[in-house]
Amino acid sequence: MDREDDKELWDTLGRIPEPKLSPFFARNVVRSVRQEATPFERARSWFSLRRLVAASAAAVVVIGLAIATHHPVSQTPAVNDSDVVAKIDPQDYDVVADLDELIAWDENSVWEDKPTL
Repeated sequence: MDREDDKELWDTLGRIPEPKLSPFFARNVVRSVRQEATPFERARSWFSLRRLVAASAAAVVVIGLAIATHHPVSQTPAVNDSDVVAKIDPQDYDVVADLDELIAWDENSVWEDKPTL
């Protein structure tokens, strides 16, 4: 950019005083560099007690939900008909025979006929 391109800008820049640095500028810069945290200190500060407790609680909840939803339900083995017959008590045969008689009587019952009244 030439001085002739923007004369007002150059005039304004000529009137602005130069910035003055503090006599302790170098000392302040070195101190801020020394105080800057190292990557290890930054990582260590991220693992504060508060964050670790919250992360642990969230992990416990997620693991608990995973176990609760994916835990197989204990299933009893399928009972075969032969097992059922083997477990029938001899007294049950009498009950079954009585039920058969009841069913036969119910089929031949007079109540099924249409009333003639």
